[in-house]
Amino acid sequence: MITTTLRLALGWALAAASCLAAAQPAPEQRMDSSLLQRQDLPYRFSSLQLDSADGQRHYQIWIGQPLKAAPERGYPVLWMLDGNAAIGALDPQQLKQLGQGQAPLLVAVGYQTPLRIERTARTYDYTPLQPGLAVQQDPLTGLPSGGGEQFLQWLREKLRPAVAARAPIDAAQQTLWGHSYGGLLVLQALFDHTREFRHYAAASPSLWWGDGLILGQAPGLAARLGTHRAQLLLMRGSAEPGDPRQTTTSPPDPDADRRARQLRTQLAQVPGLALEYHSFEKLNHGQTLGASLHYLLERLYLSPGKD
Repeated sequence: MITTTLRLALGWALAAASCLAAAQPAPEQRMDSSLLQRQDLPYRFSSLQLDSADGQRHYQIWIGQPLKAAPERGYPVLWMLDGNAAIGALDPQQLKQLGQGQAPLLVAVGYQTPLRIERTARTYDYTPLQPGLAVQQDPLTGLPSGGGEQFLQWLREKLRPAVAARAPIDAAQQTLWGHSYGGLLVLQALFDHTREFRHYAAASPSLWWGDGLILGQAPGLAARLGTHRAQLLLMRGSAEPGDPRQTTTSPPDPDADRRARQLRTQLAQVPGLALEYHSFEKLNHGQTLGASLHYLLERLYLSPGKD
């Protein structure tokens, strides 16, 4: 007979495993690339392979170019992190709608793997340095971390010119989207490179990472923006935990979005920054990836009065 203590222990273990699974995608889930073969869309996709500056990470980039001619100033560009997952999350019907209006150039920045998520590379690429630590290590997985600034430099100096060589781009209408650790990197880009993008879209950003390290970078944003105008779209699922290391999600943590509220408070009064927050009702961490991408495309390119 299973004792009450053992049943409780098993219950805690299952809850912890469930929470961790919601925070981390299934390691062997394969990328859904069916969209790339479709011929009924107003986009044609080409691919590009590049390496990181140190040669340790290998990127696969998919460029979705609208069939319609580019505007005089070039295409607006949507840069999508976790590109393997982003390609699978794009909605063909929504792409058809985009083709009837202001169709952006779609750039999915992924990795050379058949998997939907490449954990080791993204963990390094999408996280900031933790001051004072001799060994930069991800607190959730133990993988090497801290390469966010190098990745942003690579995107600016290597990837952007490579994409511009294939299609004309509007340098004033650049959008960076990312989910989870990718959302964390979007915030790092906003705080450290405030003039490189017009729109920053952070979905379910890992605000817990490094004990809220990214929140300390928010002060001083107004001075860094200067006369530049930027937009931050911050998105989160209402069923997400505040920290993936929590051992239970039942009952729900009433303070799960504490850091998100803190960030919104910090940024609400920054001159030159248009802040929008959107909550996806009853969606968990994994579900917000596709939902946030769909919402961003609708909000930015399909809705009137979007900017």
